[in-house]
Formats: sequence, structure tokens, C-alpha cells
Amino acid sequence: MSAVLLPLPDAAPRQRVAVLGATGSIGTSTLDVIGRHPDQFEVFALCAGRQVDALFVLCQRFRPPFAALATEAHAAQLREKLSAHGIATKVLSGRAGVEEIAAHPQVDAVMAAIVGAEGLGPCLAAARAGKRLLLANKEAIVVGGRYFMDAVQAGGGTLLPIDSEHSAIFQSLPDDPASWDRRVEKIILTASGGPFRSRDPASLRKVTPDEACAHPNWSMGRKISVDSATMMNKALEVIEARHLFGLPPARIEVVIHPQSIVHSLVQYRDGSLVAQLGMPDMRVPIAYGLAWPERIESGTPRLDFSKVAAMTFEQPSAERFPGLQLAWDALNGPEGTTAVLNAANEVAVQAFLDQRIRFDQIHAVNLHTIATVATQAPASLEALLDLDARARTEAEAAVAQHSA
Repeated sequence: MSAVLLPLPDAAPRQRVAVLGATGSIGTSTLDVIGRHPDQFEVFALCAGRQVDALFVLCQRFRPPFAALATEAHAAQLREKLSAHGIATKVLSGRAGVEEIAAHPQVDAVMAAIVGAEGLGPCLAAARAGKRLLLANKEAIVVGGRYFMDAVQAGGGTLLPIDSEHSAIFQSLPDDPASWDRRVEKIILTASGGPFRSRDPASLRKVTPDEACAHPNWSMGRKISVDSATMMNKALEVIEARHLFGLPPARIEVVIHPQSIVHSLVQYRDGSLVAQLGMPDMRVPIAYGLAWPERIESGTPRLDFSKVAAMTFEQPSAERFPGLQLAWDALNGPEGTTAVLNAANEVAVQAFLDQRIRFDQIHAVNLHTIATVATQAPASLEALLDLDARARTEAEAAVAQHSA
């Protein structure tokens, strides 16, 4: 009997990825993972703020069809550099350019790693276009709230969390989202505690920006490093978890885990705890999001338990981290309060980095802004941006008062 030769299956097409925030820490980690799997992924577009030289280097390496920068002036500089080297990448500019890329019909996946509320518009564009949206920009959910989640559902795409904590929860939950409320008792977000976990709260008024940005475990940008030092990043993650996983705020907890080995946990109705563990390296959740439901090599060193001296857990200090409670206060307040909190915090953190206010005054600015700005359920992106602008104006006034 002669052998029957069956045709080999066609190779799966490469996934075309747009990386928004390509020159930041998440963007560079994403490109590192993509670079390890050229047979599975290709870079379709790279977007950055104003980092012309850094984006030019990435365009030289990946030769994407599209790139974008925040302003037309910066885009013109990049076009000139690319033209001089014979690189045919088309360069767009502004929010409209980034949104065009995020919704482009040839894009399969969008890594949303633009820091702050500026990432909301492109995230909405990707959601409405039904993309696989890899969400590293927690502010899109914090600001957009239910409006953003409705856009994801209406677009019919896939939303995958990239924050290490939310990715850990997603990996630890049952496959059937309809069963989460019935089977899960609570979710527990872990926090490193940042650089001031054991510092005397009375001494925090003297903290410098460089001290606040010296995170013991993670390499991050300055804004998110300050958020980690105040634990406002965890407050924003509580808000994000509420919308991503649908559990009420009372069933979301935070625990400090200084070693950053356990990335978060799910506690089930029978008392069981399921957790995701690993080295503190963002390439793990990035690789998971890119390949889901498959798993691929991330380039991350393996966890060696023989070298882990201890894993400890403790409750956050309300005196040391007063901003953490604002997550539950904002979630239980009128819709739109979380957007106000995010805007106030962005203004306050920048004012601290500019040395206009003290570290301990960040919370005071946030508290004042939430108490002052009236909110209502946003019905459009324009309404969200208007609320964001009003909150920033009030926060700037609070900063000026504290500066005086």
C-alpha cells in the first residue's frame, strides 16, 4: 500500500501589531518579545510622543508601514530622517494619527502603552474597531469606565490586561466569565509597597523626586514610579479591576508583597487561593497577551525558589498610603469620579516631579479635586475629555495654593 501524502497546513499568518507608546518601558519590552518571534508577529506601526530619535532607531530596525508622533513638527523631523535613509514608513501625527493607526483595518493587535489619559482616544478607536487590545494603559478604563467597557463590547474585539496584576488575575480566573461572580469570593491585588513601605510617614514630606522614582523591584517611567511610591498606582488598579472583572469594589483587596513574586491572587468560594507567580518582568504578561490563549517564550529569567529567601505579605498602612482608599471612595461616588481622580493625580504627580509641591501634598491635591469637581455619567469621548480638563484646572489651582 502506498503512503497517502496529505498537504501540509498553511502557516498561520503573522499577527500585525501596533505599539502605542513604543519608546516607553512597556513598548520596548513588547518589541523585545516580538523580536523573539519573527515568524508569529510583525510590527505594523510604532507610535511615540516626541522622541524622534528613539522612534527613528526603532523604525530602522522594524521597518513598519506606519509611525506616529504627538505633533506635526516632530513628525516632520522623523519623515526627514527616514527619507534620508530610504525608509518608506508613513508618518502620521497627533491624536487623530494615532487613532487612525489603532483602528487600521490591517492591524490585528494594539499594544496600548501610552501613559495617562492621552491614551483613552486611541484605546477607544481600537475597541470600536474590534481589535485585540492589549491594555497597559490603565487610565483608559479609569477615565472611560463603563463607557469604555461598552465600546469594547460593541466592537466585538478582545480586551486583554497587560498590567502584571490584572494579567495574573486573568490567568487565575475560570475560563468562563459568566461564572466569576458565582465562584469567586474576592480578588487580591499584590503591591510591592514601593520605596517607602517601611519609612516613617512623618518623613515623607522631605522625599525628593529621585527618591520616589527609585523603585526596588521594577524599572518604570517616572510618573508610574511616583504612583507606586504613593500606592496611587494600586488605587487605579483597583478601579481597573472593578471594570475588567465585574466584581463589586468590596470584593477587591490589596495586600503588600515586597518581593513581587506573587503577582496577584483569586480567592474562591471554597477558600482556595489561585495565584500567578514569576519573576518581576513585564515581558511575561506581554507575551501572554500577544499569544493568548497560547504561551510563548518571553525572554524572562526563570524563578529559582532556592534563591527566594522569603515571601511576606502585609496590610497597607493607611497613614503611609492615604491615597489608596480613594479607589473605593471614587468607585462608590457618582459616575465620572474616577476620571476626576486620575486627572488630579496626573497633575499632582507632575507638580511634585517639577518640585512645585511636596510628596505628601499629592494626596491633598487629589482629595481637594474630587471634593470640588461635579461629575455626571459621560456619554461621549468629548464629555470625558471635558471632565478631564475641568478636573485638571481645579487640580492646578490646588497645586498653586499649596505652592504658595
